[in-house]
Amino acid sequence: MHENTPRLHGVLVWMDLEMTGLDPEIDVIVEIATLITDDDLNVVAEGPDLVIHQSDEVLAAMSKVVLDMHTKSGLLEAIKTSTTTLETAGLATLEFIRQHIPEARTIPLCGNSIGTDRRFLAKYLPEIENYLHYRSVDVSTIKELSRRWYPQLGVERPNKGGTHR
Repeated sequence: MHENTPRLHGVLVWMDLEMTGLDPEIDVIVEIATLITDDDLNVVAEGPDLVIHQSDEVLAAMSKVVLDMHTKSGLLEAIKTSTTTLETAGLATLEFIRQHIPEARTIPLCGNSIGTDRRFLAKYLPEIENYLHYRSVDVSTIKELSRRWYPQLGVERPNKGGTHR
């Protein structure tokens, strides 16, 4: 390890955001879930899974695909009944991360297609984005490379559940 690189703490921050779409310029975050694992992917701590209230106007602007997905998963109803604001969700999430990672910018953000989540964090929750290391562990990269390098593994891969959340 380069001497100027801080030693990572042996944990990873995993995050999953659900949004009203994929464009942070027009879409918004509707759910944020976080957990911490060790380097062997054993769960160290489960963070809050927070559904963020959005107005009917915001929800009406979702595409049919996203609307159907969030309806099927039950997220749409949870958004409508939630009283949690984005600010409250962001503060609770950052507090959880700080409890387990006391030093800023030392732990990468991990997840599936995490680049999209990072763009939303940068726009709507920059305190979280800035607290985490600039590096990411993106599971979708591993999946894409595995599919190309080991296509026979795709047959053995378990099916995703019917509800996306």
